[in-house]
Parts: sequence; C-alpha cells; structure tokens
Amino acid sequence: MAGLNVNLSWRLLICIALMLLNFNVYAQKNTSLWYTKPAEKWTDALPIGNGRLGAMIFGGVDNDHIQFNEETLWTGKPRNYNKKGASAYLPQIRKLLSAGRQKEAEDLAQKEFMGLQSETGDRAKWVREMQSEKRIKGDPSLPNFDDSKWKTLQVPSYEGWELVGLANVDGAVWFRTTFMVPASWLGKNLVLDLNRIRDQDFTYINGALVGNTDNLEPRKYIIPAEHIKAGTNSIAILVLNYFDKGGIAGFKDTKRHIGIFPEGSNVENGVSLVKQWKYKIQDENPPEVPQYQASYQPFGDLNLTFKHGKNQITNYKRSLDLTTAIAKTTYSASGITYYRSYFASEPSQAVVIHLTASKTKSITVDAALSSIHQKSQVKTLSKNSIALHITVKNGALNGESWLKVETKNGSIKILNNKVSIVGANEVTFYLTAATNFVNTNNVSGNPNLINYSRQLGLKSNSYEIVKQKHIQEYQSYFNTLSVNFGSSVNDKLPTDLRLEQFSTSIDPSFAGLYMQYGRYLLISSSRPGTQPANLQGIWNDLLTPPWGSKYTTNINMEMNYWPSEILNLSRLNEPLFKKTESLSLAGKETANEYYNAKGWVLHHNTDIWDGTAPINASNHGIWVTGGGWLSQHLWEHYLFTQDKKFLKAEAYPLMKGAAIFFNDFLVKDEKTGWLISTPSNSPENGGLVAGPTMDHQIIRTLFKNCIEASKVLGEDEEFSKMLAQKVAQIAPNQIGKFGQLQEWLEDKDDTTNKHRHVSHLWGVFPGDDITWEKDKKMMEAARQSLLYRGDDATGWSLAWKINFWARFKDGDHAMKLIKLLLKPAQNGAGSYLNLFDAHPPFQIDGNFGGAAGIAEMIMQSHQGYIEILPALPVELPFGDIKGFCARGGFIVDLIWDKGKLIALNIKSTVGGACRIKYKDKLTSINTKAGETYSFNGDLRLL
Repeated sequence: MAGLNVNLSWRLLICIALMLLNFNVYAQKNTSLWYTKPAEKWTDALPIGNGRLGAMIFGGVDNDHIQFNEETLWTGKPRNYNKKGASAYLPQIRKLLSAGRQKEAEDLAQKEFMGLQSETGDRAKWVREMQSEKRIKGDPSLPNFDDSKWKTLQVPSYEGWELVGLANVDGAVWFRTTFMVPASWLGKNLVLDLNRIRDQDFTYINGALVGNTDNLEPRKYIIPAEHIKAGTNSIAILVLNYFDKGGIAGFKDTKRHIGIFPEGSNVENGVSLVKQWKYKIQDENPPEVPQYQASYQPFGDLNLTFKHGKNQITNYKRSLDLTTAIAKTTYSASGITYYRSYFASEPSQAVVIHLTASKTKSITVDAALSSIHQKSQVKTLSKNSIALHITVKNGALNGESWLKVETKNGSIKILNNKVSIVGANEVTFYLTAATNFVNTNNVSGNPNLINYSRQLGLKSNSYEIVKQKHIQEYQSYFNTLSVNFGSSVNDKLPTDLRLEQFSTSIDPSFAGLYMQYGRYLLISSSRPGTQPANLQGIWNDLLTPPWGSKYTTNINMEMNYWPSEILNLSRLNEPLFKKTESLSLAGKETANEYYNAKGWVLHHNTDIWDGTAPINASNHGIWVTGGGWLSQHLWEHYLFTQDKKFLKAEAYPLMKGAAIFFNDFLVKDEKTGWLISTPSNSPENGGLVAGPTMDHQIIRTLFKNCIEASKVLGEDEEFSKMLAQKVAQIAPNQIGKFGQLQEWLEDKDDTTNKHRHVSHLWGVFPGDDITWEKDKKMMEAARQSLLYRGDDATGWSLAWKINFWARFKDGDHAMKLIKLLLKPAQNGAGSYLNLFDAHPPFQIDGNFGGAAGIAEMIMQSHQGYIEILPALPVELPFGDIKGFCARGGFIVDLIWDKGKLIALNIKSTVGGACRIKYKDKLTSINTKAGETYSFNGDLRLL
C-alpha cells in the first residue's frame, strides 16, 4: 500500500509538472532591473531600443538625460576599400611564411596587402598653423601670459580628456600650470616626466621649448639648468590630438605621478603635477585622419529639466521591465509622486517619454535637444515641436531628429529652441530620428521627410494606443520563452547590490534575469528590416567609440547572434542574414583583387559600408574566414527551423559562394601534404601564419554543411563531390606535446599564454567539428587547451569560455565563469551597473554570449540529439523553462528540481525523428508536425 501511495504521489507530481508546462507563459521571477538612485555615468543608464533607435535613460531627478542613437549614423561614405592588384604579392607572402620568415611576410603584407584607407588631410600644414599660434591671441608658452580667464581641467586625463571635460574634442589645446623650485635645485638639470601624451606635444618651460614628440612614446624631457629659476616656474604644453582620445595621459598605473624632479632623483623627491591645469582650446578642426573603416556615431541628447527646487526627494526608483520593454523613474517631492515612462516603439518608430504625477497641474519641465557633433543645430518646427539637425564630420551622412510634445492641461512655449511646459497633468514626448542613409551605395535619403511621416503617424494615436501597440509587438518576441530558476534572499535587492553580491552568494534567479536581459538586448538592437547589432548593439555616446563600435567578424559580430536560435528569437537573425548577403557582393571583389579567387571573402572587420578588405595591421587583419563563420549562422538557422525555402533561396547560395572562395584559396603544404589556409591568423594571436587551426575547422565545417545542403536540396552533386574530396585533404585537428589541441599547424603552443581569444576551440563551440561523439580524445585535448588558457579574461572571452565549459559538460566550471562575468566591472572584466558587458570597455557581445552559455548548460542539440541538462551546475538545482529551441525544428519545455529532470515537453514544428538524451539514457521517437510529446524524468513517453 505504501508503494502504491508513492506511485500515486509521483504520478500526481508529474501531472502537475506537465500542467505547468502547458501554460504558454509561466510566471517568471525577477524580470526587472531596478535601482534606488539615478545613473551617474553612461554605463549606469538603462537601454531601450526598437532595433533602429536606441536610447540610454539616466533617470535624473532635476535633469533627466536621454542620450539617443539612430543605427545608420556612421562616419565615412561609399568608397572602394580594395587595393587593386594586391594578389600579385600573395605568392611571395606565402613563400615567406612557408620559409618561417614571418616578420618579412608581415612587413610585405603591411605595405602591399592591406585595404585602402579613407582620405587624409594636410597634417603638416595644420601643425605649422598651430605652432604659429593661429586662432589664439598672444603666446601661451611665455611665463607672463595671462591665463586668468582660462578654464581648468584635471591632469592627467588617463583615459582621454573626453572623460574629464573635453567631450569629443579633437584638435589643438594649450595647457598651463606652474611649479615651485627650491633653491637647492638651482644649477641642476631637471627631469619633466609626463609619460604619454596623445598625440603630439610642444612642451615649454618658462617660454623655452624643451621637448617635442609626435607619437605615444613616453615623454621624459631633460630641462637644462639655465631654464630654471628659484620660486615660480611655468609649464606650457601645446597638445595636438588628431583623432580619438586626447590629452596628457600620464601613466596607466594611476598611482604613479607625472612630475618634475632633479636629474638622478625621482618624482617622489620632486613636484607632482597631478592637479588642475589651466587650458584653452586653440582649434577643433584637425585634418582628417585616414581610417580603414567607419565608426558608429551618437546622434543626440534630450535633456529634461525639472524645477523641484530644494525639496527633499524620497522613494526614488528607476527600473527596466523586461516583459514590456518599458523603463520607469518614480520619486516623491513635496507630497507629490512623479512618474516617468520611456520606451522605444517599433510600430511607431519613436522613443516615447510619458510624464504623470499624483496631483494635477504638477508637471513643469523644459526640454532641450543637443548633439556633440560640431555641425549641429536646433530649430523650431511648430508651437509644440523642435528639430535637431546634425552632419557627421568628414562624412557623407547627416541626420535629423524631431521632438514633439503633447500635454493634458498646462501651457507650452518654445523659447530659444527649447520647449517649456508649465502646470501640466500629463506630458508625452515623441522623439523620432532618421538619416540620409539608404544603402551602402546610396546616401540620397530625406531624413526630414521620414520624420514628418513618422510624426504624422503618431498624430492619429493616443499615448495609450501607442504604448499598447509597442507592448504587443515587443512581446511577440519576448514571450516566446520564459525562465524560472527559483528564488533567493537576494531577489528583493536592487540590481547593483545583487551584482555586487552575486559572486559570493547563491542567487540562481539572477542568472535567469541575465539570460532574459540578453534576449531583451537582442530584441532591442536587431529587428527585421534593421542593421544587425554592432559591437555596442545600437547604443553609443562617443564620436570615437572603442573599435569604432563596428562589426568585428572574427567572433564579436557572430557572438551577438548566438542566443537567437536556442533562445527562440530566430526572426531576429534577418538583419544578420541581409548583411551577409550584402557582404558577399562586396567580398567578391576582395576575393578577386587579393587572392585571384572566385566566390567571396570577408576579413576580420566590417562597417555600414560593407568593407571586406584586410584592415589595421597585417599581424591580425589578414584573417580570411569571416565569410565561412557567417555561413555557419545560415546553416544553423536551417538546422533549427528546417526551412528548406530559406536554405534554397538565401542560405545555400551564400554558403556556396564562401565555399567556392576557399576551394580556390586553399593550397597544399609542402611539408605535410595537407591543404592549408595561408596567409591568415589565429585571431589576434601569434601574428601572420600559414595554417591556423581555426581556419581549417571553419572551412571543413563549411564544406560539410554545403555537402549536406546539396543533399537536402537535391542539387549541385558535382560541386558536392569536389568538396568531399577537399574535406579529406584539409589539415586535421592535432594534439600537441602538452596534450593540448594545437592552435597552429606546428606544435608551438605556449601553455603560459592567457590570450583572450581561444580561436582553435571554434570546433567545440560554436562549431561541431569536435564533439564527444566524434572524437573524445580531441575533446579532451581541447579542454586541456582551455585549462592552459585559464579562466580570467575579457568580458566577451568569459562568455565564450562559459559555452566551452558547457560543451565540456562541466556546469560548475561554467558557473564559476558566469560569476566572473557577473561581477562589478571596476578595472577589469565583468558587468557595469546596467549589466552591460565590460571588455572593458563596453562590448555587448559578452551579454549575448553569456545568455547563450547559460542555455547551453541546460540543453544542447548539436550532436544529432537533444541533450537535457548536459552541464547543470549545483547552483541551479531548480528550473522551469518554456520555449527553448533545438535543432530539427523542436521547441522544448522542461522542469527540473534538486538537479533532476521532472518533466519534459517537446513540440515538433515540422515532424520527423527526434532523439533525446538525458544522462545515460537515449530515446528516439517519430514526430508529427504540430504535435507535442510529453516525457517524465526517465524519458518515458507519457
């Protein structure tokens, strides 16, 4: 009888679990980010986006800063990136690499094989003008120069003067200060140790030029004794910044001071110059600096100024609801509660800001548009709308943003192109933005007309309807998957405190929040019809963002889309696939000019103008397998969806084009007889080489995928046979002398190398060239390589390693790295307060890679079966997930508790065989399209 009761109880538990699985959306825990104070810096602010428009919400009480972007505002213009005739140097580069003469090969490639840069200005002429004190009165180098009206700035500016007061300034800036010389120093030479200055400096002591350097080398100038006097002495420095970060940068170790001291001594026995200096901008128009590729640009800023006076502010909270994609700010002042809501509507193509209060006629606010672009101006459009027009410096693009305000009660006035609202019950701002970008070869768009059309569309809808349509459209993506990892005592903490405590506490739902946040960010930065998500998604506040905030294709662009299939956001791949198609067209010319090959090629970076040529430096910019990696995403989309129309019309032609290139490109290695990739690079590690392992994994996988696609489509049999012959000849994965998977053709891995890239493990993840089923010894060698690389890494590298450890089926090790990824970013990798990934600086790929990695711990489907809980960590003992997607066209719901599977639902979208593995049990069923199949924790079909 006791056994019968146990069986009944177990059956009841299974029934309850299956009932829960059958709900479309189950209650999700902790789906909001929230804070008890406004954002102090950009990486504290909360992101919203509709795939095309992005905005960062600071939530200040007296001044609410909304910094916004439009995805097509970039530097540059349509141009040819390819160097004509570069292929003439290919045989010589290959020959040098084969002979082991790497440095000579790199030098030749740098000179003759890199892509073309953009136009350059006359720098020498500009420098001469700045030296002649053009555009400034008097001679600031002289000790008696009157700088009393100059402003002050903190020196050094370790990460550029942009972060200490000279936001986005390039050009010529004078700096002045004084120092005291004791009598004991007289008759001695002094040392002025400034270390780095970006970019050129002319340094004067008491009016005498003591140093001039035009590079990033340390400045350590000897000051002859005759230039020094007892008492007060002056230092004047003309800093010429051509591009990007500027200023007196000092030492990377900020504990070391810049300063002046007697020769033979040190700064500790001298005078520190770490302090406020006087400064004056002489010129903000340096000549154009040549660039290999373009940079993504900020658009503008909306500042809302409120008049609360000195009233005490209480109950402050700002938040972001992932279930509705609405950010909110609330607080109380003088007994009145104020509410602000912000969202980026895809249906309305606008950023919407709604203000209300608990008491009527309580909203008084000024609204102003501005931009950090030099060429920008604000104008009045009507009695309730203003516009911001901007032009990108030295580029082909311009843009316009319109701000329209609607109120309930209250008055609206526009004075000096600023909107003033007094005594309103409700206020709604509608912000639209557009540029003249049409496509990579067309910049004839009319942003004015686009804004007019979008504002006209908003006119016919109330705020509530706009909000409802926004939520409905957004939830068509977000609600396809729900996550519940249980709860903990930290659930009730604000997000910044949860982040601070996550590494030392058990907070499983925070991992669930992070996974859903990754989905939110992808929905917000990549919608059908938009550009793909770039290095920062669609969020950027700098004119010279890190790495141009473009598309780095040797991992980062691809990582952005790792969550798209498994986390049920397959439709969001459309921008990536359209970009791949566009790149394939540009890449045909590059393949011909550089490799005398057919098909198409993509090197390690691209931008909005579809540059495909090698850039930057030959020791890392010549990497040929970008097209092969993007082709993997096309094939994965087919595997997950089983969409043969997509395979035939879109994916296979692009995959075939990439395969045709590699068919022409591969050459026979004289030493081994294998087909190898040369010249190339194991991304950003080891310089220009012949035969990096990663290339061979990608090319082999591409060829195999093309062969399989050919079978599915019943076409290209001869091409498929040719690829099959080549696959057998490509250099295989090799195990080296340390038991590691070799990164290169030769066994020369350095086990102490902790490089952020782990490129030779591409075949483990995201590829399937190396799996437990195919080659256990090779998987163990790959794991050994990862152990040698270590755990500490940049943000996105940590995310990649999480996926590796999931594939190695070590969930606890993966969880260890999740805790490294989800720790406060201070001077290293981790996460900023808004949970943006820190490389550092901010790169969004880590968010997406981390979200995918958590999913890979719970389910994998790359080995021909759906594996349940393959790498479940101890710290995720409970889980209820609905909506995972698996290869073969399956949607998976599952519940586990105490680390064991309780219930499993698998819905087949297209029919066919389905193999399922849990622990040591493997089962197989034949499915019908549209049918759902339920299993218990022992994989018994119910």
